[in-house]
Amino acid sequence: MSNNIVAIVGRPNVGKSTLFNRLIQRREAIVDSVSGVTRDRNYGKSEWNGKEFSVIDTGGYVRGSDDVFEGEIRKQVELAIDEADVIIFVVDVEEGITPMDETVAKLLRKVTKPVLLAVNKVDNAMREKDAVEFYNLGLGDYYTFASISGSGTGDLLDALIEAFPEKPEPVQAAEELPRFAVVGRPNAGKSSFINALIGKDRYIVTDIAGTTRDAIDTKFDRFGFEFNLVDTAGIRRKAKVKEDLEFYSVMRSVRAIEHADICILVIDATRGFEGQDQSIFWLAEKNRKGVVILVNKWDLVEKDTMSTRDYEEKIKKELMPFTDVPILFVSALTKQRLLKALEATVQVFENRKQRISTSKFNEYMLKVIEAYPPPAMKGKYVKIKYCMQLPTQTPQFVFFANLPQYVKEPYKRYLENKIREKWDFAGVPIDIYIREK
Repeated sequence: MSNNIVAIVGRPNVGKSTLFNRLIQRREAIVDSVSGVTRDRNYGKSEWNGKEFSVIDTGGYVRGSDDVFEGEIRKQVELAIDEADVIIFVVDVEEGITPMDETVAKLLRKVTKPVLLAVNKVDNAMREKDAVEFYNLGLGDYYTFASISGSGTGDLLDALIEAFPEKPEPVQAAEELPRFAVVGRPNAGKSSFINALIGKDRYIVTDIAGTTRDAIDTKFDRFGFEFNLVDTAGIRRKAKVKEDLEFYSVMRSVRAIEHADICILVIDATRGFEGQDQSIFWLAEKNRKGVVILVNKWDLVEKDTMSTRDYEEKIKKELMPFTDVPILFVSALTKQRLLKALEATVQVFENRKQRISTSKFNEYMLKVIEAYPPPAMKGKYVKIKYCMQLPTQTPQFVFFANLPQYVKEPYKRYLENKIREKWDFAGVPIDIYIREK
């Protein structure tokens, strides 16, 4: 079931990002820190009272100076309204109601989704009184908080959880088909790729970036494969094409990625592996999904004998430290290597499901650890005597040690690399935990 999505909106400099950081740190403090988590500043996972949700900080996408164009803000808010389940509208008690706040409020008053008005920088009784003026925005009750100290965020979060829509429990099919999401920046060729696979033009393909609008599921049953393809696609009115596409496609990808088992990341060979492609990649990695990268439009690239290797090296450099990812060079137009792409995706799905027996895992890993034990710290030696794979949906391994606090990130990476050398986990993020025995 997909998580609820919360969008934080408001004009620049009201403390949206501070609130965003506070929300996701609450979550990061609970789970082990995962390398690569900080690469995408605008999207994070949070949890409150046992409910998980995704948070999107629209502010991170508004480029420009403090007096950023009103149109830019309006665009962000419209997109947030489109995509989110609940919207937090942040205002600043020090500055009171500004014309830009009124513009945002006007948009939000028309919305049927829950909107929580959050008044920031309220850290004393005087300011509590000042906050009353925000009733004039016509959005009903408000919540006061101070994002720097965190006071008041508990009440805001309680209200947020209350506001989430009731989502029906998914009906379990007898055999749930794997879900493969086709993601990528606008105009990378996602719809052309799906059309080439399905063999009919189910999606309208134009060379206008972002003609695709809704995530659509297609059951795929050809060449001996059977799965659901989730395209972050559909049709969008041309009038809307000028929106902030970077923000749009990341918003759109959040839903599709959370829904999927494996993400097929389509990138445009003529443009290279850009920042936005990386954002989407880390989004999938953060959600512990399998990933396959397809370099599309390869037929349009001038090549010499080294081209694919150079290109692959370049991408892997950007993916550090998670470089064990299949990268295929394809062309949706000429249908070049599309079957290979499918085979690779199915293989990643199998890799993600694989279970290693505890006896085999110990037999191999304990020898590896003996050959290169964790470095001693403060004159104390770390001993790992037992390890196993956890019975979780994604590959997670636990190693039991006498002094788990002394096992640092580089050694965990060494263990992960050794696991990958022995077993095929290509395209799949792995979690390593060190626990006290």
